[in-house]
Amino acid sequence: MKEFPLAAEPAGGIAGWAADLVDTMGGPGAGLAIALENLFPPLPSEVILPLTGFAAGKGVISLYSALFWTTAGSVVGALALYGIGNLFGRERMYSLWARLPLVKTSDLEKTEQWFAKHGTKAVFFGRMIPIFRSLISVPAGLERMPIPLFLLLTALGSSIWNFILIMAGYWLGDQWETVGQYVGILSKVILVLVVVALAVTIGRKVRSRRKSRNARNEKAA
Repeated sequence: MKEFPLAAEPAGGIAGWAADLVDTMGGPGAGLAIALENLFPPLPSEVILPLTGFAAGKGVISLYSALFWTTAGSVVGALALYGIGNLFGRERMYSLWARLPLVKTSDLEKTEQWFAKHGTKAVFFGRMIPIFRSLISVPAGLERMPIPLFLLLTALGSSIWNFILIMAGYWLGDQWETVGQYVGILSKVILVLVVVALAVTIGRKVRSRRKSRNARNEKAA
């Protein structure tokens, strides 16, 4: 197996760790890195996948091996999170939800209904959205989506995401790190949108509860 040229090999951090895995284990090493990325989202796929493509471009591993093993790793990691959601169970989730402030069990019921209606789209497209690509497996397990369907959607969605980032690293060569910069910007935008959406939702609930409380006080008066 070839090794990364010393001048181009990442020296440390997550990139260095992923490079060592690929150097030592080849394609399975890239798959292991992506499986761990699914379980621990702080490990960024936007670094691991372009680096894997760069390795394929240098002949360290084949392009086919890079695509196959990273998709396999995505499926394994997603299946583990699916299992967590499945084991946690609906009753425990409802029990926990009932203790949370500013939320109602009816919200969770609506979420279940939404996932029942759009679950296949959520799992498929969620695999191509930074941040949510890992988390989407948990509600799939909680709602007990059929495992064959979950695996199929996960494999298809992951293969598209992996292909895009691996090929970007493959074609960019020594400039593979620029992929992570652009995806990182996209991740921050998505995170901001999620925070804003949560803030708006909580704000509406607070106002609704205040109105209900004021209405009750007026009737009591």
